[in-house]
Amino acid sequence: MSAPPASPATSATSAAQASRAVWLKHLHQWHWISSAVCLLGMFLFSITGITLNHASQIEAKPTITRLEATAPAALVAQLRTYAEEHDGAKEPLPQAAEQWLKDTWKVQAGGRVAEWSADEIYLAMPRAGGDAWVRIELEGGAAEFEKTDRGWVSWLNDVHKGRNTGTAWNWFIDIFAVMCLVFCMTGLLILKFHAAKRPFTWPMVGLGVLIPVVIALLFIH
Repeated sequence: MSAPPASPATSATSAAQASRAVWLKHLHQWHWISSAVCLLGMFLFSITGITLNHASQIEAKPTITRLEATAPAALVAQLRTYAEEHDGAKEPLPQAAEQWLKDTWKVQAGGRVAEWSADEIYLAMPRAGGDAWVRIELEGGAAEFEKTDRGWVSWLNDVHKGRNTGTAWNWFIDIFAVMCLVFCMTGLLILKFHAAKRPFTWPMVGLGVLIPVVIALLFIH
């Protein structure tokens, strides 16, 4: 004996449940994928958020390294000729000068822009967690190199801000931010699907929005 055909209401309910199950499956999949991709980044940015918030209370003792040398006469002559033609310009060092810096002090100029004048060349090399610069006099070839290391906390803070970290890390921050948005939005939609059986869902979400808004309005001046 065959079963009676399902009523339109029952069919509609079954279709709705099937659609809900499909959406939940996709949301859960994107939620765990985004959380996996963001795991280390969220850990890093959470820790550095604390160190940035208490930067004035965390003592830093910069280590400064100063080195001196004399550039070869042939290289100085080449640089002097170029400086006369590009006085006041901001151009990278010639390859010969970059190689000399690498051989002398293991400095990677990496095509950075230098400031050229008739008297000297100044190359700034800011980096995460510190600073560095090179100066070459064009009269006698006297060269100076100074490097400042402000410690690992300063390095982490600069990494958090994307300060002097290079193109690759800046791209990572942008992609990480997008994945965090995916993580938050999929989590919010998952909450929506389960809210009917969890009465505290929306009050907790509202509290998570209200607390930072109230603090910002009342205590940030």
